Amino acid sequence: MSEALVAKRYAEALFELGQEKLILDKLVKEFSVVRDVFQTNQELTTFLAHPAIPGEKKKQLIAEVFQGSQAEVINTLKLLVDRRRVDVIPFVIDDLIQLVNDAKGIAEATVYSVRELSADEKLKVKESFVKRLNKEEIRITNVVDPSLLGGVKIRVGNTIYDGSISNKLKRIERNIVTANI
Repeated sequence: MSEALVAKRYAEALFELGQEKLILDKLVKEFSVVRDVFQTNQELTTFLAHPAIPGEKKKQLIAEVFQGSQAEVINTLKLLVDRRRVDVIPFVIDDLIQLVNDAKGIAEATVYSVRELSADEKLKVKESFVKRLNKEEIRITNVVDPSLLGGVKIRVGNTIYDGSISNKLKRIERNIVTANI
């Protein structure tokens, strides 16, 4: 079974559990911290995936590292260690966050611009895309990309809205090239 499918199934189970127990927001918050830990600490992933280390030691480390977290978070991590699926933990978390955001009408957007956007500019982008995407809220992450020359490029999920100067110049170039053929 592919990793993406496995991660999606675990995320769906966590989503249902969170809805049932009314703890979705807590799960998202705590799993976001877990994702950050796994992304910044490669040694943890290596330790948990190592075949020579007994499962009990791995589960003990998880309990110590994530002490104070929801029982559902710790139990999920222990279950994934038992089933030798440590590699899918970040994907499970991403899928869970996506499910929660979809249920709440929230979209995550990455806005690429030549410079850091002001609060007013971010607000205008949010207002525009809330209407366009028919969402309750848009959460924006601004990434500075000088190669755009000007304008903005916005990525929401797998869709890219490109209003950058560099993209417009590329389109003009393609039109000139195809006109000369």
